[in-house]
Amino acid sequence: MKFGRTHARRRGLRRSHLLVAAGLAAVGAGLTPWLGIAGQAPAASTPKPTPFLQQAGTTPPHHGVAPANAMRRSAPVLDRTGWTVTASDQETAGQDGRAANVLDGDGNTLWHSKWSGTATPFPHSITIDMHRTAVVSAILYRPRSDSANGRIGEYSISLSTDGQNWGTPVAGGTLADDGGAKSLGFAPQGTRFVRLTALSEAGGRGPWTAAAELNLLGDPGTPAATVNLSRSGWTATASDEETASEDGRAANVLDGDDATIWHSRWSGTPAPLPHSITIDMHRTQAVSALTFQPRQGKANGRPGAFSITTSTDGANFGTPVAMGTWRDDDTVKTATFTRTRSARYIRLTVTTEAGGRGPWTSASEIGLSGPATAGVHGSWGRITGFPLVPVATAVLPGDKLLAWSAYATDRFGGSNGYTQTAILDLKTNKVTQRRIDHTGHDMFCPGIAMLADGRVLVTGGSNAEKASIYDPVLDDWITTTDMNIPRGYQSMTLLSTGEAFVLGGSWSGGAGDKAGEVWSPETRTWRKLTGVPASSAQTADPAGPYRSDNHMWLHATSGGKVLQLGPSKQMNWITTTGTGSITSAGTRADSGDAMTGNAVAYDIGKLLTLGGSPAYEKTPATSRAYTVDISGGQVRAARTGDMAHARAFSNSVVLPDGKVAVFGGQGYPVPFSDATSVLAPELWDPATGSFTPLSTMAVPRNYHSVANLLPDGRIFSGGGGLCGDCATNHADGAVFTPPYLLNSDGSPKPRPVIAGGVPSRAAPGASLTVDTEGSVASFVLMRAAAATHSTDNDQRRVPLVSTAAGSGKHTVRIPSDTGVVLPGNYMLFALDAQGVPSIATFLTIS
Repeated sequence: MKFGRTHARRRGLRRSHLLVAAGLAAVGAGLTPWLGIAGQAPAASTPKPTPFLQQAGTTPPHHGVAPANAMRRSAPVLDRTGWTVTASDQETAGQDGRAANVLDGDGNTLWHSKWSGTATPFPHSITIDMHRTAVVSAILYRPRSDSANGRIGEYSISLSTDGQNWGTPVAGGTLADDGGAKSLGFAPQGTRFVRLTALSEAGGRGPWTAAAELNLLGDPGTPAATVNLSRSGWTATASDEETASEDGRAANVLDGDDATIWHSRWSGTPAPLPHSITIDMHRTQAVSALTFQPRQGKANGRPGAFSITTSTDGANFGTPVAMGTWRDDDTVKTATFTRTRSARYIRLTVTTEAGGRGPWTSASEIGLSGPATAGVHGSWGRITGFPLVPVATAVLPGDKLLAWSAYATDRFGGSNGYTQTAILDLKTNKVTQRRIDHTGHDMFCPGIAMLADGRVLVTGGSNAEKASIYDPVLDDWITTTDMNIPRGYQSMTLLSTGEAFVLGGSWSGGAGDKAGEVWSPETRTWRKLTGVPASSAQTADPAGPYRSDNHMWLHATSGGKVLQLGPSKQMNWITTTGTGSITSAGTRADSGDAMTGNAVAYDIGKLLTLGGSPAYEKTPATSRAYTVDISGGQVRAARTGDMAHARAFSNSVVLPDGKVAVFGGQGYPVPFSDATSVLAPELWDPATGSFTPLSTMAVPRNYHSVANLLPDGRIFSGGGGLCGDCATNHADGAVFTPPYLLNSDGSPKPRPVIAGGVPSRAAPGASLTVDTEGSVASFVLMRAAAATHSTDNDQRRVPLVSTAAGSGKHTVRIPSDTGVVLPGNYMLFALDAQGVPSIATFLTIS
């Protein structure tokens, strides 16, 4: 569908039909502990982090103050009139701890689980009945203000339309143990009842749960699990249209040209509000949301209050499926239906002009979306809440995902010498939090490399010279020697030699030529590469080295060499022996600089680059994708199919079958903003060079977001924000199930099984005899990877040569070239003839 593409190319505002979602706030506020409950000792308070703009000696935030649109939610706080609330238990004997207190508007009153006598054990639940159906996307939870006791730790959220049937939880996770208000998000949907269940107390102080206030957020304009409906054959009619003084016909909203508009009649005597426009799809199909693109260049006619109704016959439209008020700006608007409707006709009725400028209504383009088909578009799991914004992540053996933010859970700044970390257990979906102090390292905005022994090397960032190592076996962090050059926003990769290479990073530690250096695992020291200046690999960003040497795309090859293939349009070969060298490898075909795009190694010697923009921020992103082939020692770059959406700050993940999924990003990159968000992921197929749409996300994933391939062949996507008291902090994530794992009806496909024969460690060139169950056609190694700031240089897919070795046995050969199979942790997948992967088995290649 061409909807919105012309305007997007012109102004860089190209995005999915599920644009404009402000995040769910995580507003930090330290509160004073009280004297305890029922004789308990006072709880220790959690220190309130000093906002980064107020810290003594703080370096300026790397993107200045968060933009104005990051300070407001796009999802409205719903009117609580007529609501009631009940709880699984409540304290009434020892205090006024009734459930009703969460709706009284007084932050000094609270609901408290029963504690007098014998305290009621976990879980504790509280249920809001709105007494009407509305689209809901989050619970706003305000902890009590007089004590740390009762802060919710682990939680789950369930929805119901009748108060009886609740289904599986739509969200769950773990909240930080602080007094700040929390937003507990989930995929927006129509419901009447919302239930919050507390499974633990955040600080483990006792079997208590408390809440001062609960609110609900409404439609954020980001309906999850949908896809654009084809507009082929559609027609549009309107209650009135302007044809005398301009071409303001209703049909213009379907022509794919955002320069043409429908306009209500204004010549002579203007037609008064309300105005309506009706889409006839000429076929009955399921519809979940309407997308509205305002006219560009003029404010007149922007819709304010609106309602949407549906019909199967064009005569009977019934009660509205969506109502609300859109903001007075030119961003694309989406209205989520309270429930999916089977309809042929969709009518939008506008009752006010957003700015009150006159009795006018106009529209550039209108689109509709329907529910995604899981077997075609994949499916999303529930939203998992984290006690921090996951700005950086690394996949670990044992079904664990390591995540970290900065010195604080929701903000950054200064050089504080400690980092907030968390680990998600993928088996249980539980998240645990820990603050790392003993390394003296604030690991915000770092370089990351997965080492040959499976440990994670993290360098620079807010403490720009520091280097730390996470050991997944010991579940502990240790320090290693500081780098010679302080850095932030640098890039790293492991080398074929087992050493780690770093380049760039002028965000932190002073701007300048941040030349390359190499870390040795034997000596635990850094060696300067004076022959590898960063200047040769920089973009032409107008901000200079501070921006132009950030987030480089590095691909290690044989003999300790590295191909730097972006984001600069010029690519370079780098050698790391001696003092090193850097020489041009040509340009990336006709690509321009593509900062905050990314590169993914989808096959041996073959990479895909996606998106990016000429400068770090406030320049239109591109939808272009390129392949870079380095087989045979020659670098050949070529343009492949374009993405449907321009993206910067997106994340890309290669799958075991060789396809590449891209998530999130913005059409016009602005850090901390969720405007111009792309909510529709896409899947690139190397066989065709084309992209296909996937099921839309519920939460924007832009600046400071991540994505990782998981050992079961699914993908984690999460994070975004970290701007303190803003509305675009996304302290959560979700797991996406790609369509290769699902039947057309959404049920799981049968999967091959690796039953045994895989050692914990194997040498390059080794042959393995692998025991399997089910149909197996091939094997592939997927390197365990780490992501931050749209960059994941650890990703690597290595198809393996294998032969049948009897019933249920295969001989699998590991490449001998460590430039092909870098040392480190890998996930070994077996695939059937249709590309369905097994659950992976971890092994270390070294």
